[in-house]
Amino acid sequence: MRKHKRLIFAVLIILIFAALNCTAVFAEVTESQVQQAVDSSSKEAVTGNVFVWFLCAVGFLKVAQKIDSFMSSLGISVGQTGGSMLSEAMVVMKSISSIQKMRGKGGGSGNAVSGNGSSGGIFSGGLAGIAGRHFTQNTISGVTNQGGDPISRQTFQSSLAKGGNFANNIIGKVAAGNISTMGSITGKTASQAALSYLGYTGKADAPRFSDVEIGGGRIMGKEISAANPEGIPFGMYRADQYMEPHAGKFDIVDSADGAKWYRQYAENAVEKIPYTNVDGKVEYYENIVQKLPDMPKRKDRV
Repeated sequence: MRKHKRLIFAVLIILIFAALNCTAVFAEVTESQVQQAVDSSSKEAVTGNVFVWFLCAVGFLKVAQKIDSFMSSLGISVGQTGGSMLSEAMVVMKSISSIQKMRGKGGGSGNAVSGNGSSGGIFSGGLAGIAGRHFTQNTISGVTNQGGDPISRQTFQSSLAKGGNFANNIIGKVAAGNISTMGSITGKTASQAALSYLGYTGKADAPRFSDVEIGGGRIMGKEISAANPEGIPFGMYRADQYMEPHAGKFDIVDSADGAKWYRQYAENAVEKIPYTNVDGKVEYYENIVQKLPDMPKRKDRV
């Protein structure tokens, strides 16, 4: 018995020192270090590291639970946490099996299809895939002012400042998405997003954008450049969602994610404002204004 007590005391001392060291390490991890890790590698790599740490933490807790059980069998009062690892594993496997059966009944082919057309459903890509999709959705919620979290917003802003792929892919998803469900990018973020998404980041002759809204297959706003110092309204329509414009001039531009867009600028048009003259007749004031051509039709509504 005395031998067991010495062994238990030694194990407790080791665990206490390990816990203190872990606390010191995690206390020094700051948001800037997380951002630096994302910048130096990738979001997927950092996400994978987080999950490796999570699994190690779960393993540590399970070992601690077994030690608690052993100490309790020796008559030492300890707090019991959690349940049987085997029973918990069985519950998880049963849940996964139920979801797989539901997926099999969901369609003729029995395969779940994700939003981008790939099969695999919510488990596609394993834990890293699930975490990546969750992080992407958080970022979309942040840039559309529907939620999000500080880490995803900071990651997006850092990538946006460099014209990075992560930011451009997020912008592309919102640009092609449904405004009623996904929302849109507006305000200062939208002006910066248009600069990055259209490939102007870092260019000396890049235009400036204002009053921009991105979403629903459209990018609308005002472009300010050397040719148009006062600014000119423009409209862009994603080619795989909109028909080719039938009114006014247009050109085709490629965005950073490889999508093609029809771009139109406002053209001079005559605006007539009616008034009644001294003889009681209706006449018109005529002004020349800049006006965008009629918006092209959506392909899903033709």
